[in-house]
Amino acid sequence: MHPALTRTLRWFGLLEAGRRVELRLRSGEVRALPDTLLIGAMKSGTSSLHYYLTQHPQVIAPLRKEVHYFDLNFERGESWYRANFGREGQAGVNIDSSPYYLFHPLVPRRAHALVPNAKLIVLLRDPVRRAYSHYWHERDKGREPLSFEDAIAAEPDRIGRAHERLARGEIERSDAHQYFSYLARSRYAEQLERWLQFYPREPLLVLRFEDLARDPLRLTNESLAYTGLPPMNTAQLEPRHTRKYPPLDPATAGRLRDYFAPLPIELAESASVDGASIYRIFRSIVLPLAVPGLVATFLIVLIFGWNEYL
Repeated sequence: MHPALTRTLRWFGLLEAGRRVELRLRSGEVRALPDTLLIGAMKSGTSSLHYYLTQHPQVIAPLRKEVHYFDLNFERGESWYRANFGREGQAGVNIDSSPYYLFHPLVPRRAHALVPNAKLIVLLRDPVRRAYSHYWHERDKGREPLSFEDAIAAEPDRIGRAHERLARGEIERSDAHQYFSYLARSRYAEQLERWLQFYPREPLLVLRFEDLARDPLRLTNESLAYTGLPPMNTAQLEPRHTRKYPPLDPATAGRLRDYFAPLPIELAESASVDGASIYRIFRSIVLPLAVPGLVATFLIVLIFGWNEYL
């Protein structure tokens, strides 16, 4: 859909109706599948990076930023999914940016079955700040009545068995799993491990939200290079979907930092190892072993650093 038409429909409150019409029109055409999946994490800059990337003339923007096919719309079928992207054979890179993909237990298997050669981009954020930002997102949407401390205490009961039931295909969706998973969505290693069970290590680009905020053009061009596209010299780099919210209680923050510490004690004792040495170990030992859980743990360490994350 042309950006000017999108803005006009949004102004009149008709954007979703316009997208449904466009989807029906596109369903009769031969459409492509995405080349790149921006899979999360939620509240880690995925909207901003998608906005930056789609300014590149060779990136084909989807009909909507968050297509959510492999998690929320899988029953609509492949033709519906393809209708969100460019025409088959059209020059350029198609991208699907759906941050629930990282967390949903069935998405890695479903995605690999349809787009096994897709390149994967993951944005990760300080897990405490991500959880707190996620909470305020749900408050602003009117879905969260509890305080942050009460919400994270209630999270196990709220989510309950939804994750396992989703994984077994017993239910198609769970609002609690999607909306109230503040702590669970910040446990990055177990989410990356699921993806590494289906996709090889090399097509995975893991970036830091903090780096995107500090130098958005550099990370945008790094992502473009990863997809095989040339860099941009300039772009509109205003962050998307930002909000201000009250500061997190220091005591709560401290408890959460202890909760999210992902490394066993023997790794914590090696915190003096410099980053270059860690990277050499990662490339020469961990990657050849192809142990998904170990790879995921090292990815977390590489992204956040030993001392900073602990």
